[in-house]
Amino acid sequence: MRADLKFETFKGIVSLSLEDLCRELFIGNRESIKIKKETVAVKNLVKIFNAALTLSNQKGFKTMSLRDLSAQAGLSMGALYTYFTSKDVLLHMIQRQGRMVVKRVLQGQIEGVDDPRTKLRRMIQAHLYLSEVMQPWFYFSYMETKNLGAEEHKKAIKAELFTEKIFIDILKKGQGKGIFRPVETQLAGAALKAMLQDWYLKRWKYSRRHISVEKYAGFLIDLVESYLLAQ
Repeated sequence: MRADLKFETFKGIVSLSLEDLCRELFIGNRESIKIKKETVAVKNLVKIFNAALTLSNQKGFKTMSLRDLSAQAGLSMGALYTYFTSKDVLLHMIQRQGRMVVKRVLQGQIEGVDDPRTKLRRMIQAHLYLSEVMQPWFYFSYMETKNLGAEEHKKAIKAELFTEKIFIDILKKGQGKGIFRPVETQLAGAALKAMLQDWYLKRWKYSRRHISVEKYAGFLIDLVESYLLAQ
């Protein structure tokens, strides 16, 4: 019987409010952010991030102007420049912080889990639950990859391959123990990643069908195991 990780349990374990993320970002960028009072800086970073993600999902980050961002966030242009010097810097901040959190959370959720089947289930659930909590960032990150500079684009690709590699390593270990049948692990990892992305890229589709993130996780685990498990 599958020991499911419930979505509410996941949210209780992982602190991922936008305020928490912005506090981490402020602490990691104290030298470049001109506002030194943490409570003020975090409050305004939340406004800036909310505005940037909202506008980007509506019209695209590339076409969003700093005046648009200023109006949406309710902050003056001068106030914006105390946190970043350009749109490219803001994009880097948003992407970098999101990637750091994703890596930390996913690794933390499977740390100490040795059984490949259990580890695969936990990774699927953790990835889906994380993308549900951070849906605006996941959507933003995927859609804006094409607008990144060469260096940032490489980092985005590396981040995607990082999660794929976790799945591939789990599959290889499971094959070595005779739990999973000898499938092409790279193709299986890529296909699984695509099915995970479908959840946050087409969230409207599942919402319209009243599919919860727990139900989707259970379906995906059953689907993957029916393909992978050795007879």
